[in-house]
Amino acid sequence: MSKWQNEEQAREQIKALVTEYYHQFKEKKEVYKDGERITYAARVFDEKEMCALTDATLDFWLTTGRFAEQFEREFAKWIGVKFAHLVNSGSSANLVAFMALTAPELGDRQIKKGDEVITVACGFPTTVTPAIQYGAIPVFVDVTVPQYNIDVTKLEAALSSKTKAVMIAHTLGNPFDLGAIKKFCDKHNLWLVEDNCDALGTQYTIDGVTKFSGTWGDIGTSSFYPPHHMTMGEGGCVYTNNPILNRLIMSFRDWGRDCICPSGRDNFCGHRFDGQYGELPKGYDHKYVYSHFGYNLKVTDMQAAIGCEQLKKFPNFIERRRYNWDRLHKALECVQDKIILPEPATNSRPSWFGFLISIKPESGLRRNDVTRYIEEHNVQTRLLFSGNLIKHPCFDQIRRTDAYRVVGDLHNTDYIMNNTFWVGVYPGMSDAMIDYMAKVIIEAVR
Repeated sequence: MSKWQNEEQAREQIKALVTEYYHQFKEKKEVYKDGERITYAARVFDEKEMCALTDATLDFWLTTGRFAEQFEREFAKWIGVKFAHLVNSGSSANLVAFMALTAPELGDRQIKKGDEVITVACGFPTTVTPAIQYGAIPVFVDVTVPQYNIDVTKLEAALSSKTKAVMIAHTLGNPFDLGAIKKFCDKHNLWLVEDNCDALGTQYTIDGVTKFSGTWGDIGTSSFYPPHHMTMGEGGCVYTNNPILNRLIMSFRDWGRDCICPSGRDNFCGHRFDGQYGELPKGYDHKYVYSHFGYNLKVTDMQAAIGCEQLKKFPNFIERRRYNWDRLHKALECVQDKIILPEPATNSRPSWFGFLISIKPESGLRRNDVTRYIEEHNVQTRLLFSGNLIKHPCFDQIRRTDAYRVVGDLHNTDYIMNNTFWVGVYPGMSDAMIDYMAKVIIEAVR
């Protein structure tokens, strides 16, 4: 005979055991000691995420469901947009965001093959990959140091009659000059896609109005990969205030279908069998009408359940990242003769993803010698992703072709490729960890 009177009672007892398991086996109890390995990022969670995951697992719905709907609703409200849709990664979010702009519903503003998208080569490849794979032309512009974002003085030089969009990322929490870029896009009727994967929670002010990065442009994207500001394990989000783009985002995420019925619900719109689409027979089942060449990029409900709990912790995560960044910056000011310290963008309040450091050319130091010393002393380092994307093997077959354009030279991009690295400031870091990192970095450059 079962010891549970109903399913709810069973769930609660299972979750109580999960909570006990967390406290006994997963909860971090030891204080950090100098010399222990410090990673650039790590998951910060407790029993609440594990219990939420358990809840979703017991539902055994597996695909997008009630937890995904809850997260999309709460995330949209928190960040300040009308529409938010979960996908399976930040890279997929960028893919969906770009592909939405290729839809014929957009008329003259539709991005077609051969049209141009202004971006940077100093960043993560999947900000640029969708344009290249589609057949659009990325136009690469140099960046500035120590902000590590697009040089807005080069925007007009990058413009051509084929330009349709600007799609760039905010670098490690530091936003690009949204004021200048928004003005440029508005002036020339260009789409603005903010790759916000490394800057969730960053605030930016234009003309006295403060909003989160990712919400100033037409579409914003986020990533919930474990090292990011909050995590679902894998996962991402695409968000917008534009109802037309919202429908296109849903279509490209969900197989390219025309129907917007939620997963598991039939005839949500009430017109499942009475429409005329393309050359299909009248009344063809709307659930199987495809208006775009789309994908299946949905997130699972187990991931979304974790995200629902992470979102509750997120404001504290942001504040701790800022605190850690400030503490490390102050500690490293004594070696500014050797390194360039990062600077927040004007009019911004960054939600820092990492702490960027560039070796000064006159120091006589080599970046690899510095990072090798730091790594040998158990502090994990990372480079600024691709450094210069067009130098990578993925460009071998298209290098010096008309598949892309470069505006001027990429002097600072190449400098970053050769001289820049970063360390973490994630919210699980204690003061002792930040201080040890600073000590090792100072030793490395001295």
